[in-house]
Amino acid sequence: MTSRTVTLLDVARAAGVSKSTVSDALQGSGRVAEATRDRVRAVAEELGYRPNSAARRLRRASTGAVGLHLPATATRLDYYMNLAFGAVERAQEDGLDMVLLAPSGAAGGRIASRVDGLLVIDPEAGDSAVPGLLDAGVPVVTGERYLGPSAGPSAAVVCDNAASLTALLDHVTERGARRPAVLAPSGSSAWATALRATARSWGLAHGVEVALRTVPFAATPAEAEETTRALLTADPAVDAVICAPDGSAPGVLRAATALGREVGTVGGGGGTGGSNGTGGGTPPEPGTITRSGTPPEPGTIAQSGTPPEPGTIARSGPGLLVAACVDGPATRGAEPPVTAVDLRPAAYGRACAELLCDILADRAAPDTVRRHAWSLETRASTGSPG
Repeated sequence: MTSRTVTLLDVARAAGVSKSTVSDALQGSGRVAEATRDRVRAVAEELGYRPNSAARRLRRASTGAVGLHLPATATRLDYYMNLAFGAVERAQEDGLDMVLLAPSGAAGGRIASRVDGLLVIDPEAGDSAVPGLLDAGVPVVTGERYLGPSAGPSAAVVCDNAASLTALLDHVTERGARRPAVLAPSGSSAWATALRATARSWGLAHGVEVALRTVPFAATPAEAEETTRALLTADPAVDAVICAPDGSAPGVLRAATALGREVGTVGGGGGTGGSNGTGGGTPPEPGTITRSGTPPEPGTIAQSGTPPEPGTIARSGPGLLVAACVDGPATRGAEPPVTAVDLRPAAYGRACAELLCDILADRAAPDTVRRHAWSLETRASTGSPG
């Protein structure tokens, strides 16, 4: 039997299922069990079945648009705005308009009547709108995997988020940090889940206790500052803080300044790569702030976190390395500039839209997974050249 003569009915008979089940399994729509979908695809490949793209377009009139669902907090985060622009640009190259969906979502059937496919970015397992979107009866591409239950297949573009945080932890350790902390995001997205798990697993693998603090998924600089001040006050041995949420790094820097911690160094300040004014990597006694590499003058020790009197020389406390899991204007424009993971959001949005366009044009299977590359940008906040 040649590919020109194989029909859906042929595949259905060989697989022992109905014609509609074959159609749903091959298009990634409807409610088809994983095992059944795999069997149908295996049979279709064995028989040499090829979908009739023209007939599919006739059976379902194209709307000429695709939907984009972003997290509810996305409107104030630079990362998601750049991602959206990249997705819109790529969709337009295939003649498709992009419809931004309300964060609360809508019934899958209503959405399916308005768009040809969907992009669902950083889906939360706890987001009540996501299951309906994934089961809307149109192809779906998720930006990062969905960790909740799903009735049908969806394609995905994913980053290795565990590797990116591992790279940050390795970097600050190489720069001399011995007690790193991670401000990890709350929530049930794949990104947040991976960062929290990686902070713990990296610490176990290296015999280092990572101080893990949970902050909101879209923590503001003020929230990051409050968490960092509490962390450094309770645990002054912390010598590196890695903050996850986009745009929150300036808050960490403000907390460090308020507590007299010199950003970009470790130990007693003034050096990098592990140099320490107190010797041997040991932090100074709680409640003391030393001059960079110099013991304090008798009777002139200021309490930790207390700003110096006007006209006096500020003393530098133990150094602190600062890094971020998401690069952007807040990290690049900070003083000092902050080491960060560049997730290339515009390119990521393009990659998600490209995969959806490929699925709609039958250039890719509806459960394709593609990977997106990130890079580590080292800057002065970790004692590295910009």
